[in-house]
Parts: sequence; structure tokens; C-alpha cells
Amino acid sequence: MRFVDTNVLLYAVSTNPRERAKASTALSILNDSDDDGGLALSVQVLQEFYVQSTRRAKDGALTHEQAASLIEAFLRFPVQETTLELMQSALDSSWRFRISYWDAAIIEAARRSGCGVVLSEDLSDGQDYGGVRVLNPF
Repeated sequence: MRFVDTNVLLYAVSTNPRERAKASTALSILNDSDDDGGLALSVQVLQEFYVQSTRRAKDGALTHEQAASLIEAFLRFPVQETTLELMQSALDSSWRFRISYWDAAIIEAARRSGCGVVLSEDLSDGQDYGGVRVLNPF
């Protein structure tokens, strides 16, 4: 299984012509997930998706209804909840790897979901965080 960071979901709904290639890649990742072992998300990823996709200052912002409907569709993937234990692990990983708490929470959610790979363009491509490796699909 692979863990999907927020940017994959955001590119999948992007209407920006400059992001057309990334949108295509993101849609392929989400649509082909059954062919390669599946994907997982976290509550944090879904929260970030909602906030970023509905920002009024953004061209092509989604309405509340559109974003909520997409989140409902994303629930076809396993979703890691944010727990006290996950937060404590993220605090440790943030310190250990010198990354932001939010990035560490993504890494720890992936770990708890049984994912050895995080698909993200926000973290260092190829970096291994204690058994969870980052792959930039873009």
C-alpha cells in the first residue's frame, strides 16, 4: 500500500492549465489504486484537502458541497484517524528527522496504515524516514 499526501488530491481536482500533467498523474494514481495494492489516506490529509480546495482566493475553488462530496468518495480508501498515539509518534519523528510536525504526522499516519511509501511532492523525494520512503510522483 501507498499513502497519499494532500497534494495528490489537490492536483486531481486542479483546473489550472499549468498543472494539467500533474492532474493527469494524480487522477491515474487515484483511479489505478486497485491495480497496485491500494492507497491509504489520513484524516489530516482530508482536512487539508478541504481547507485548500475551498479557499476563496484560489482560482477554481471548490464549493463546500463539491469538496464534501469528493471527501466522501475518497473514503473508499482506508483512512488513518488522528489519535493521541499518532500525535506522540509525530512529535518524536519531527524531532528525530528535523521535519515539521505536520510532515511527521503524514509519515506516522502512513506507518500506522502499513504503507512503506508516501506519495508526496512536499517531502524530499527518495528520503527514508525510519522505514517509510517518500516518492514524488510528479
